[in-house]
Amino acid sequence: MLPSLAAIFFSSFVIALSGALMPGPLFTLTVSESSRRGAKAGPLMILGHGILELILVLALLAGLAPFFTHDSVFVVIALAGGGILFWMALAMLRSLPTLRLHFDAGPEKQRNLILAGIICSIANPYWLIWWATIGLGYIMHSVKFGPAGVASFFCGHILADLAWYSLISLGLARGKRFLSDKLYRGLIGSCASLLLLFACYFFYSGLQKLV
Repeated sequence: MLPSLAAIFFSSFVIALSGALMPGPLFTLTVSESSRRGAKAGPLMILGHGILELILVLALLAGLAPFFTHDSVFVVIALAGGGILFWMALAMLRSLPTLRLHFDAGPEKQRNLILAGIICSIANPYWLIWWATIGLGYIMHSVKFGPAGVASFFCGHILADLAWYSLISLGLARGKRFLSDKLYRGLIGSCASLLLLFACYFFYSGLQKLV
């Protein structure tokens, strides 16, 4: 049984890592927050992301997969998620004129990173679709090995996210001494622009389902 559990763990790790490497709203916000808050940003945001994913895994095991794949659910999440990302992006853009690498604590710096990880994940409708399709398939396979199988799958999945996002945060935190305030504002502005693009894409995807 152990080789099977190891196979579930490593395959889950590789699949999750391939997804984590693709830029998305969570990645973009992690880059932004890591430049502000240091190496802790990535792990804390993945903690929120992982809490949400654990809840979703339990929901899928409870038989809620058909609900999550329904078009109306996608539309609601796509439009609401687009709105959330749009709001986040505007807040970042408004802060640009006064941003500097070392500044007094303010509302932006006090953002709850765990909550940000949860919100940014649930704002992405394609994250939910992945779990209701590919993720559910992995869960159905791993559940054959009992709780240990599901635990191996989930641990492999979340550790891949944690490893990549921790590396990103650490790299940005170590590189802060090479950033000027001008480059820093450019980085935050780029992240905000990407969030705006994601927001528009989610709006478009949601409205397409309504046509």
